Amino acid sequence: MPGVAAFPSPGAARTAIVRVCRRLWERGLIAGPDGNVSVRLGVDRLLVTPSGGSKVDVGEDELLEVDLAGRVLVGVGRASSELAMHLAIYAARPDVGAVVHAHPPTATGFALAGETLPDGVLPELICQMGAVALVPYFTPGTPAAATAFAPYLSGHEAFLLANHGATTVGATLDAAHQRMESLEHAARILLAARLLGRVTPLTAEQRAALQAPARAGATPAAPVAAPIAAQTAAFTAPPVDGGEAG
Repeated sequence: MPGVAAFPSPGAARTAIVRVCRRLWERGLIAGPDGNVSVRLGVDRLLVTPSGGSKVDVGEDELLEVDLAGRVLVGVGRASSELAMHLAIYAARPDVGAVVHAHPPTATGFALAGETLPDGVLPELICQMGAVALVPYFTPGTPAAATAFAPYLSGHEAFLLANHGATTVGATLDAAHQRMESLEHAARILLAARLLGRVTPLTAEQRAALQAPARAGATPAAPVAAPIAAQTAAFTAPPVDGGEAG
């Protein structure tokens, strides 16, 4: 698995992390001391948010540089309590340049229910992150994170954490952050579809058309519309009788 193409400078990474923390708060994806963000600065060190404190108020000088054993190299205080999770991801995925952990309400609701987001439903999910893994519960802030994540790290860019929250990764911080926003947006759409009575999956051919150019790094071609009658049948909710739901 190839590594990160280029590492950001410490100054650029500090500015970017602070911006993303504020964006996460503005979008309602974190509250209070929730969430943590890290960026790989080199093959053997990373920059991470500190433990505690509201992330919307975090300053560039509060971020800490740590090595891959979790030892603080630059900065004062303790690194994020979720550092073990970040380290486990970086150790297994040299292609990951940034990790974002948050508590997006709707996506976390799926995790609380013991569900992941259905695969093969929304083009945006297929193109931006693929299947979303559901990681079994582990006590936050403990080394158990590495064991819990291990079976899911290969081939996934987004993770729901049972009874906890969500984590997204990317080659860059922008990619990891965009995946977190898209994960929550998709969760809201899917919940709305369930309330309306149906989640209509894409066909195998439709999924393949999206996945092929995504693997090649191209933009998928616009799909050919199905006949109006077929579209209407696919999106018409089943009839509801006059009795109460059972």
